[in-house]
Amino acid sequence: DQRFDYSVLGDAVNLASRLEGQSKNYGIDVVLGEDVATRVGDDFALIELDLITVKGKSEALHIFALLGDKDMAASAQFKNFANLHAAMLLAYRAQNWDEAEHLMAKSQQASRGLATLDDLYDLYASRIALFKETPPPADWDGVFVATSK
Repeated sequence: DQRFDYSVLGDAVNLASRLEGQSKNYGIDVVLGEDVATRVGDDFALIELDLITVKGKSEALHIFALLGDKDMAASAQFKNFANLHAAMLLAYRAQNWDEAEHLMAKSQQASRGLATLDDLYDLYASRIALFKETPPPADWDGVFVATSK
């Protein structure tokens, strides 16, 4: 006789929705925000995906990909891959495009057998190609502004 309508509201829910929408852009099944990535710590194999500003937010946040469990995170192959990937992101944010491309190729090779990250690296390759043609301003901070939900 009575019907209830339940919904979840709030900033965390909106952010989760925006991050879920970004999973398609990065070719990743599970995208985590900074807070969740910090809380899970070393319990899962995570890599940073990007520094983005999502629609409806003004401040940038680091987003992460969940790639596997604690065993994967502890493996030598994952640690090597994660270090190469982190170095690629540093080179990218420093606008060192050639080094970023070099490290991206090494990261992609090191990720074989762990995860399929072709979409992620294709995304960075296209950004780098664009930035080589039209460099970002000197004060560019590496933040990607996501315009879609």
